[in-house]
Amino acid sequence: MASMALVLTVCFLGFFVPAPSVAWPSNNNDFLRCLSTNIPSQLVLTPSSPSFTPLLVSSIRNARLVAPATANPPLCIVTPTNASHVQTAVRCGRRHSVRVRVRSGGHDNEGLSYRSTTPNGEAFAVIDLAKLHAVHVNPHEATAWVETGATVGELYYRIATAAPGLGFPASVCPTVGVGGIISGGGIGLMMRKYGLSADNVLDASMVDANGNLLANKKAMGDDLFWAIRGGGGGNFGIVLSWKLRLVPVPPKVTFFKVAKTMEQGAVDTVTKWQTLAPALPDDLSVRVVIQKSQANFQSLYLGNCSTTVATMHSRFPELGVTSADCKEMSWLQYTAYIYFGDAINSKPLEALLLNRSTTLGPFVKNKSDYVKKPLTKETLEKMFLWPSGVATGQLVLEPHGGRMGGIAADDTPFPHRSSVLYNIQYVEFWNGEGTGGEVTPNWVGSLYDFMAPFVSKNPRGAYVNYRDLDIGTNKVVDGATSYESAKVWGESYFGQENFRRLAKIKRKVDADDYFRSEQSIPPLPL
Repeated sequence: MASMALVLTVCFLGFFVPAPSVAWPSNNNDFLRCLSTNIPSQLVLTPSSPSFTPLLVSSIRNARLVAPATANPPLCIVTPTNASHVQTAVRCGRRHSVRVRVRSGGHDNEGLSYRSTTPNGEAFAVIDLAKLHAVHVNPHEATAWVETGATVGELYYRIATAAPGLGFPASVCPTVGVGGIISGGGIGLMMRKYGLSADNVLDASMVDANGNLLANKKAMGDDLFWAIRGGGGGNFGIVLSWKLRLVPVPPKVTFFKVAKTMEQGAVDTVTKWQTLAPALPDDLSVRVVIQKSQANFQSLYLGNCSTTVATMHSRFPELGVTSADCKEMSWLQYTAYIYFGDAINSKPLEALLLNRSTTLGPFVKNKSDYVKKPLTKETLEKMFLWPSGVATGQLVLEPHGGRMGGIAADDTPFPHRSSVLYNIQYVEFWNGEGTGGEVTPNWVGSLYDFMAPFVSKNPRGAYVNYRDLDIGTNKVVDGATSYESAKVWGESYFGQENFRRLAKIKRKVDADDYFRSEQSIPPLPL
């Protein structure tokens, strides 16, 4: 294939994104030729294809990441339909010094699954697993095999239709990719009853850093199987499918939402919520979304409305929950309702949960924290008042406790267990015109700095699925990722001991650091 240069201009929601001219060195041409030996040409898109940029941005929801992704595009996007295509991509990449980045769904807070933050950096290709999205449910065993490219909504829909009475604990966002959420742990409103998504993985298949197919956990070995269940995506290989333990759900569940303004006592109510929510019965989870100085309480109860109201009256009368606040529905309806709201009344569930098309949202920046000691009323009041002027955003408080407290911190790489009351996700939205993608006015950064004395310490914890490059990025020294530089962010996500174990496993399964990104696990030095 001859070297080529092109210019693409894509109209995306009202603004134009020019793609730069790309001149490929010969080894990159060799890489593409290598791919063609086993992968049909229609499954490998290069920048010369009119479909390349639309596919690259197709699963990006955060407008902040569009320009960086298109300014430094991958050599190609591979869209495999079977395991051998993935094996070929890895083997060709290693042979011709082209790294691969892998995405499954598209909810990627920093876009590391499809972009590099280094301008004119080393060549890379993207493996987009969206075509590997089959779900096979075994109702009698209460298990399911799901391919990594499925969305959580697809998983929920296939489980509920094939095996009524069974469900799976995962995200409240059905558009999240299965591969990403499980790789990072997977929190949600059923984690207090059943643990994380990763806690319910029974087996998996993957392609390793040498392009070998490891068909099950026996082929992987205990260490690698441990690492992929919460150690973050894109580190040890490419997981193709997961065998999941399904969990019982009743015919009807109850969802309620109650809003309180500061004038209605929102701060006092959240002050009590901090210690109450982690101690509620395991089948009742109440989270808080703080936005525009208002607290929005959202709850899932695995039971009926009358029991929900009675429990809340007894344990949390300050919230004032009544039957009018409750909606009884099937578990599948709940998974759509908490995200799509009343749209479930006008559209079929399959149209909502199986739809992979995306709409580009605003510019977004996320951060996260873990709270181990209740915040004072004064601190919470300042949090409520923080976003002001043109700034908009929200704080999402997710309670732990229950089953989460009964799992050891080293059972999986996800360490945030028994000592945690709740986690905080900070989310800022802004109009990025003229900002060059910079967070403007960056209230999320200043609030994060303000919160430092009040949240977990040594290290300050963070959730890897709310990835944040501000915590730190890797440094490459003598061709290898520095373990010391990676500890800054790695211990925040995984804790000191878990991070060291992950790095030790990385040395064992990917010693020359083929799967590398700005926040990839480094091989532990000898």
